[in-house]
Amino acid sequence: MDLILILTYTAICVAVFKIFKIPLNKWSVPTAVLGGIILIGTLIMLMNYNHPYSETSREYFVSTPVVPAVRGKVVSVNVEANTPIKKGHLLFTIDPVPFQNKVDSLTAQLVSATLDYERAVELKKRKIGKQRDVDITKALMDDLTAKLADAQYDLDRTEVRAQSDGYVTQMLVYPGLYVVPMPLRPAMVFVQQESFAYIGWYRQNSAMRLKAGFEAEIAFDALPGKVFTAEVVKVLPVIAEGEVQANGTMIRLGLMGRVPGRIPVEIKITDPRFVDLAEHVPGGSYGQSAIYSDSFTHVAIMRKIILRMSSWMSYFFPFH
Repeated sequence: MDLILILTYTAICVAVFKIFKIPLNKWSVPTAVLGGIILIGTLIMLMNYNHPYSETSREYFVSTPVVPAVRGKVVSVNVEANTPIKKGHLLFTIDPVPFQNKVDSLTAQLVSATLDYERAVELKKRKIGKQRDVDITKALMDDLTAKLADAQYDLDRTEVRAQSDGYVTQMLVYPGLYVVPMPLRPAMVFVQQESFAYIGWYRQNSAMRLKAGFEAEIAFDALPGKVFTAEVVKVLPVIAEGEVQANGTMIRLGLMGRVPGRIPVEIKITDPRFVDLAEHVPGGSYGQSAIYSDSFTHVAIMRKIILRMSSWMSYFFPFH
């Protein structure tokens, strides 16, 4: 952009000198050069501050590790990798036989305990039995009822279902695999369909020009030559580099020589063209974005030109 401005200003100066026949001397030439430095420098400064640009923007998504609630052998897999599914879709089934047997056993015990309780109550009414017998049989019945509920819960968990719309990616589960309820060894990785978000990382000196509702544009390296209109959804109030957690050491800076943290800004793409092209932008893709504030709007055209030039360069150079 600076080269374009310099060439444009040079062409204007040449035209002015020729049309108005201004002589080239030690006063006119330095005046034109100094005027160009001041004019171009002012335009670039106004553009950079009022319409910030992020060369590091990215599409983020939430992945959920699918950890079974019970252990057992997988008997069937009912989903294909990277295929969109709806909430409640059956992912895979764990062998239900041992869990069904436990439910059947506890059900039989509960029937017997219920009959014992009813007999104890009847004997108590006839003043033959004791209150203690009623209490013992009631406690046994309640205990078996709770255990049966737990057993039924485990049986229901043998069918592992999707908790939201999305898809399973990089699936490594097949019939015969023995799975366990251990968070460190999830059976699948599930990608939440509604979790995709576009984040631009902006320099801290742009904080005064980052506000929800501002117009924005974003270009992806995966889609060279295309720039999509967007809108700022929110500006995250914290920066990861400032995070601290309780521990046994004192807080210290320890950031000498490192790049200051960027401000994360969530952007929503409003361009209808993106709907047909979204499938070509895999989750985690890089890009560039720009935000157009309500200050000095007349210089925003410069930022738009720069963003489009960066997008066109993606045809030839991989920036990330």
